[in-house]
Amino acid sequence: MTFSIKAIIRAFVAPEHRLSMSRKMWGNTLAELRRRGGGRTESGVFLLGVIAGKRRRAVTAIYYDELDPDAYSSGVCVLHGDAFAKLWARCRSLGLTVVADVHTHPGVALQSGSDRTNPMVAREGHIAIIVPNFAAVPVQQARLGIFEYRGGHQWFDRTEAHAAGYFYNGFWG
Repeated sequence: MTFSIKAIIRAFVAPEHRLSMSRKMWGNTLAELRRRGGGRTESGVFLLGVIAGKRRRAVTAIYYDELDPDAYSSGVCVLHGDAFAKLWARCRSLGLTVVADVHTHPGVALQSGSDRTNPMVAREGHIAIIVPNFAAVPVQQARLGIFEYRGGHQWFDRTEAHAAGYFYNGFWG
């Protein structure tokens, strides 16, 4: 019963959202990205959770360097093939799926050419979030780059300016 009440309230509070997570998880994710990148290199994470219709809810995370210890060695996020085998195995063991990926950039949260042509998960509907300034505090939601994969290396821009309420991180997440 609690879950259904929470879901109803979440739908009322953030009716347009496609991706949600708790405020605590979002804060912890940003802090961990900041720590792992050390203010000098990109860092990234896969958000794992459940998909219900077009909505995705993140409940846990796995960082790129947990899957590939050399993920940040070039200064940008690069995962090698065996990292994805580990990711899918983790998803199977938890009964979850990848609902989004998040990674940091040194400046503004614009999608690079590499980001556009090499999606971390090349499935239609996948969500990629870019956090500016290596996730330095404060991180403002309006400054995030939020992109939804359309397939064929095409993306919808879902940043706050284009899609208010698309990403919800709060108590009801």
